[in-house]
Amino acid sequence: MSYVTTSERQSVLTAEIAAVKTRPAFAQVLVRIAEAFGFKYATLMDAPTSESFLLKSLLIESNLPADYISRFDRARFMQLPMFSTGVAASALPRHWTLCDKTGILPAEFSELKADFDMRLGISFPAYTADNQRLLFWFSGTRSPLGQAEVNELNMLMLHALDAFNLVKSAKTNEHPPLSAREREVVRWTSQGKTSIEIGQILSLSDHTVNAYMTSAIKKLDCVNRTQLVAKAIRYKLIT
Repeated sequence: MSYVTTSERQSVLTAEIAAVKTRPAFAQVLVRIAEAFGFKYATLMDAPTSESFLLKSLLIESNLPADYISRFDRARFMQLPMFSTGVAASALPRHWTLCDKTGILPAEFSELKADFDMRLGISFPAYTADNQRLLFWFSGTRSPLGQAEVNELNMLMLHALDAFNLVKSAKTNEHPPLSAREREVVRWTSQGKTSIEIGQILSLSDHTVNAYMTSAIKKLDCVNRTQLVAKAIRYKLIT
């Protein structure tokens, strides 16, 4: 869809966000926003920390290709300072471009971005109603954003955050799904296995096991492994 004016674009997208009632609809409107601003990819994710290892475990909604996520995680790029201490600590939108970063980041990182047409990106920090820190990400090959576009996107992200909070609140009584790998990790934990032992069984590093465990704990709104196992059994997510 083309827009005659910036105000028309914001009006149309704001209306689409306000109409969101489900997670699939929320994911779809994120992609619509990305396309409206000339981006290819849109992502909502938990904000990374210094202990984050896998991008996959942080994603909430995204149209990133599976191959991109796999290559990103194999290279442990989440441990790069631009993620672990950069966007993770920023309270303001953060830009990046490959032309600015290729001299200080691994060549493999630049190659990965170029392979998937991610030559420029911007992130917007946000907090859910229960104080969960999130990041909205947009990336693609368009020219750098002007300040007016950044302001417009920032306003749209406030509306998008409201929509996500409403969708999340509406689903609090439903059983959050765990991935097949997360269920495996939780199941072995219920049998008294440590992260190292589970890693040996599943041919994973203990760091990867812990990342799956952290993701499962967040999905089921738990505070530790004991509560996670109890709730997973109660929800019949493991046997």
